[in-house]
Amino acid sequence: MPATVVMQLRAIDTGRGSEALYRNQLPALLTELANRARIQSITASSAIEGIVVPDAERAERIIAGRAGVLRTRSEQELAGYRKALDYLFQEDWQPLNLGLLLHLHRLLWSETNYPGGQLKTDDNLVVDRSSDGSTTVRFVPVPASKTAQYLTTLIDGYRTAQHGQRHHPVLLVGLMILDLLVIHPFADGNGRVARALTNALLVDAGHEVCRWVSLEQLIAESADAYYEALLQSTRDWHDDAADPWPWLSYFTATLATAYETFARRAASDRSGGTKQERVREYVLKHAPIIFKVGDVRAALPGVSDQTIRLALEQLRDDAKVKSTGAGRGAVWVRIPDQV
Repeated sequence: MPATVVMQLRAIDTGRGSEALYRNQLPALLTELANRARIQSITASSAIEGIVVPDAERAERIIAGRAGVLRTRSEQELAGYRKALDYLFQEDWQPLNLGLLLHLHRLLWSETNYPGGQLKTDDNLVVDRSSDGSTTVRFVPVPASKTAQYLTTLIDGYRTAQHGQRHHPVLLVGLMILDLLVIHPFADGNGRVARALTNALLVDAGHEVCRWVSLEQLIAESADAYYEALLQSTRDWHDDAADPWPWLSYFTATLATAYETFARRAASDRSGGTKQERVREYVLKHAPIIFKVGDVRAALPGVSDQTIRLALEQLRDDAKVKSTGAGRGAVWVRIPDQV
């Protein structure tokens, strides 16, 4: 095992140890974090596949189930990912079996006319598309005729390894998802099914941080590294000679980052002081030089936009920040202290 993975697993285990403490002491914060992570997960996992609802307020209404008629295919697919993710987080989805994967796929496409809930019937390829329209084969998935067999073997192997308790559960989850992506069991929607299932398997293994910090958002922010790690670890997979460590290194690093983010947000909530004082401290000591209200909101869950704006206006009056634009599009700049 690479030393970096060992260190990341240590950070993950430390983070997991604090989950119960925060759950007992900061229930209101966790509710706010869970609501925000849910929105980020649904929008980010969809955006990775090019599915975007440009109007953020409209997207949030869709995720809340208050949008009425879904106007576009992107809106329909956003609502479908919401159903799949909510099923895994709100229902007793056990046991892990082929039927669960088919059900998740069915939910994913339930708002469209696409026939979800079916394994692929034709062989498929995973390709990269360049700006000039040309394509490069990234890897060749399992043939359609063998998909059900491979999935059953994969699920049985994962459950056996779980019960054996010889390996770190996070590594088992990472390997399960890697193999699922290589099998590529569906004609479309494989990435979203895999990312949604990642959350469920981590929670089942006792790592609940993905309830409060969106792993999909972290993946979207590091999409190039995500695809590169998958590329490296799928090479020679069919010859049983693939190297899983590039992918597992990325996977554990992402989960460790989620725990770090969770701890930082929880510490901010417990730091004392008024909410305006917390905004002021974040802007002056931790925010990037150029930032938006959304950056402050993400760093300080539980602090309303109105409170953030009041604090920013006071900082502007104190010549600590300046702004350009107005409303949601406003950009704020921290003014360096004069020497």
